[in-house]
Amino acid sequence: MADLQALAEAVINGDRDEVARLVQEAVDEGVGPDSIVNEGLIVGMDEVGRRFKANEFYVPEVLIAARAMHAGMDIVNPLLVESGIEPRGRVLIGTVQGDLHDIGKNLVAMMLEGGGYEVIDMEVDVPADQFVAAVNEHSPNVVAMSALLTTTMPAMKDTIEALDAAGIRDQIKVMIGGAPVTQDYADEIGADGYAPDAASAVDLAADLMSAG
Repeated sequence: MADLQALAEAVINGDRDEVARLVQEAVDEGVGPDSIVNEGLIVGMDEVGRRFKANEFYVPEVLIAARAMHAGMDIVNPLLVESGIEPRGRVLIGTVQGDLHDIGKNLVAMMLEGGGYEVIDMEVDVPADQFVAAVNEHSPNVVAMSALLTTTMPAMKDTIEALDAAGIRDQIKVMIGGAPVTQDYADEIGADGYAPDAASAVDLAADLMSAG
């Protein structure tokens, strides 16, 4: 009998091989891919996020857990596509123009994927017009922007203005984050939300989407 609680624990422990083994075992037993994701992988990543917020886990542990989760998702993703199960939402993420830092952005992307979201990663140094083009191409629910330098933070404002000028700002929610970024800055530039860490970003994405 597939043990989805053990799968969640394997994610928390960052055991890639055990995650892959348990996911394959569950698939072989006919457990639905949505159950594997929602009752195993996401449960594990939710707990990782809780521990991260509580300072019980730090970035290395979260990265290891996320990689373990990915080992399971690699097996399940084709089955999700086949069964037509939709992700919770689609998030377009990138580090803004002029900024080459990606550890925080990668962590947020991994946590969002662990939370059941489809993530389109624009990588780093993304100009405003590329964000606009990607929104038009992928129709995300949320655009997430990261900046790790005070000198690149204004690119967030430029991107929001470009989305507005393109007439698509009201079609998406915009969330921002990064070491120098604050809620006050989010309010100042017209972002819909600010997340201080990767676990909070997952919660924020859910809140923004439910707000409509």
